[in-house]
Amino acid sequence: MTTTSMSRRTLLVTGCAAAAALATTGLPGPATAAPARAGGADVVIDWNRQLLAIVRTAGLQPATVHPTRSFALLHAAIHDAVVATTGTGRPYLFTVDVPERAAPEAAAAQAAHDVLAALYPTRAGVLADLLAGQLAGVTPPAAREAGTRAGRLVARLLLGLRADDGSAAVPPVLPPGTAPGQYRPTPPAFAPAVFTHWAAVTPFVLDRAAQFRPGPYPSPGSARYARALAEVAAAGRDTSTTRTADETEQARFWAAPIWNYWNEIAQSVVGGSRSGLLVAARVFARLNLSFADAVIAFYDAKYHYRIWRPITAIRLAAADGNPATDGIPDWSGLATTPADPAYPGAHSVIAQAGALVLRQEYGPRWPLAVTSEALPGVVRRFTSFQGAADEAGLSRITAGVHTRLDHEAGRQLGHDVAGFVLRS
Repeated sequence: MTTTSMSRRTLLVTGCAAAAALATTGLPGPATAAPARAGGADVVIDWNRQLLAIVRTAGLQPATVHPTRSFALLHAAIHDAVVATTGTGRPYLFTVDVPERAAPEAAAAQAAHDVLAALYPTRAGVLADLLAGQLAGVTPPAAREAGTRAGRLVARLLLGLRADDGSAAVPPVLPPGTAPGQYRPTPPAFAPAVFTHWAAVTPFVLDRAAQFRPGPYPSPGSARYARALAEVAAAGRDTSTTRTADETEQARFWAAPIWNYWNEIAQSVVGGSRSGLLVAARVFARLNLSFADAVIAFYDAKYHYRIWRPITAIRLAAADGNPATDGIPDWSGLATTPADPAYPGAHSVIAQAGALVLRQEYGPRWPLAVTSEALPGVVRRFTSFQGAADEAGLSRITAGVHTRLDHEAGRQLGHDVAGFVLRS
């Protein structure tokens, strides 16, 4: 079994090459790999479900490590293990040349297990059980063993590559702003800003965090700013009389972490399309590498511009220097405001990235029945990925936590990041 660096960035080439040299000494060259069996998508979907369960369990996800990093690590490992053992496709980070007929399902399962076991050691028993169940159905034994060896190597190389990516840094404290437009902590908790270190995390595919940084935010004294603020002041207020019942449902429906929704959407689409293992691995890798890099990119923009949230802007509008805005000192939004700056909107970034990735594989029209961990029992239906993405982004206006300026910039950023990943 041998490895070859295939990274798009010099940093990754250097890190992978050093690890690969240790792993390949004295081993023979590649041979024909075993084809992936039909129905192998279940391997990918099962591990994705397992990670969704983990990040939804209080106390398992480190508070200062963004969950999208775990999804990207999981699916990059699965993808590169499948590419290595099928001999089809292009790896994202490195190749692993397999000298035997290796079972792709075994490689994918082992790589997934090893990544999650390293990230969440307290879940070792559950993860081992899932792995054992998946491997039990893989035959013949020689192909299964060759696949597990490939999966172990991919996971080890990937985890080593990302060990010093900046995600373990202590988030610096962000001083509160004082001038109109500048971010400051928001009620009711006035908690300090979160993930202030995340813009410095090494991207997975992007060349740099600021590669697609949105343009400057409009001046608080501008007419464009006043229109955007007036919209959210009316539609996003907790006691709004202009927000419809359906808009209220939308705001509550999309209130949970947006990457969770899109991973569940992908599970439904991949499973419903009867995609095989290779397609499933590719789709989930593209989706979650896009999400991970989009989060790095939007935190770069958020902490570069440091724009205040609507609740601050509306309460202090009398002092913003804009005669077209009206201060409402007791204004509150329908939803609690997240503890980070407004611009760009995270939901809009991630939803647009998800829509673009899935549209690339499955086309623009696809019937979706989306559920919500924030509003159990409610199902919202769409005829396209873009329809779901648009509603998710705009729901943050009627929730009172973003303006249309945040939404539009976020949508463009998500499109740019996902487009780059798809071309890479």
